[in-house]
Amino acid sequence: MRVIGLISGTSVDGIDAVLVELQGRELDLRVQVLNFCTVPYPPELRQQILAVCAAEPLTMAAWSELDDAIATAFATAALTVQTGYPPAQLIGSHGQTVFHRPPTGDRLGHSVQLGRGELIAHRTGIPTVSNFRAQDIALGGQGAPLVPRVDWCLLGHPQEYRCIQNIGGIGNVAYLLPQQQDQSGNHVLGWDTGPGNVLLDLAVSYFSAGQQRYDADGHWARQGHVCKALVAQWLSHPFFSAPPPKSTGRELFGWLFWQQCLAQATALGLKPADVLATLTEFTARSIVQSYERFLPRQPDRVLLCGGGAHNGFLQERLRLHLGKIPVETTAVAGVPVDAKEAIAFAVLAYWQQLGIPGNVPQVTGAHHAVPLGQYWQSVQV
Repeated sequence: MRVIGLISGTSVDGIDAVLVELQGRELDLRVQVLNFCTVPYPPELRQQILAVCAAEPLTMAAWSELDDAIATAFATAALTVQTGYPPAQLIGSHGQTVFHRPPTGDRLGHSVQLGRGELIAHRTGIPTVSNFRAQDIALGGQGAPLVPRVDWCLLGHPQEYRCIQNIGGIGNVAYLLPQQQDQSGNHVLGWDTGPGNVLLDLAVSYFSAGQQRYDADGHWARQGHVCKALVAQWLSHPFFSAPPPKSTGRELFGWLFWQQCLAQATALGLKPADVLATLTEFTARSIVQSYERFLPRQPDRVLLCGGGAHNGFLQERLRLHLGKIPVETTAVAGVPVDAKEAIAFAVLAYWQQLGIPGNVPQVTGAHHAVPLGQYWQSVQV
């Protein structure tokens, strides 16, 4: 089956679109990447999304317009990535997360992804699966992270214990036992590790007066000095000591958290490069500390993906704190770094059609595993 996978992550960098051909089911799953592209949001739309993520109120009419505008952008990305190829048979669209609230006590979680699947199906003429988090949440789960089962199929190793560490706006990890020990994927672990690039991107935008959106290769941060006292203070946040299952988003590690970081750094007289170095160290330490606290044993290898995998300084800090554990990217295992998350939602849509569960209960906290996503039939356009 030819499937398009679509996602825009917490950083709101743009829409990642991948066209893949899928065969097999789970451990025999084979993925051939036919094409990949990232389609930037129009600047005004990106600013609207960021404003909503920062809790700017909207009327219901404006909310509806924003939902449609995001769906239209996703449909455009889908049509772009399949240009020159036979039409895809299915789209799996994660959409754009604008709100995420984990469950607490008896209260179900709530997660909102804009870019409605029915409009994507209508605009493209391709059946679309969307709203992937809702069924897991309905079963008491976090609704995130949702890719560990896909990671187990595509990035597991017969003998190695592996951590697949995604560093998007928010970081999340999938811990994979050797496939010889876990042939069902029932022992996969995973959780959100905390901020990935989100605080760094906010800092870069602030210090560059909006001229830069990210710290390319960590070049700016590498010129600064890490304030260990601030890193320790930030790591004392209750999120980091809370055991999995757990998930987070901009609601916790977004604009308000960045404002606190900035105020604390300013009070200590830190220069912009020092702040960036300290935030980079914070991300690296939060990842490594979560491994030390919650993994049954340390991995034999860590494979990185997401935008943070291109940050050389962040990789250096991770290698420093992980010691002798090799840190590479998913590309060495045949899965492109930038396309991996989009591939995952293509696979989850494919599994939805086959009736194969996509979530992992011990990862999300859901009562049981289920196929994920809501299916929207298309019409010819």
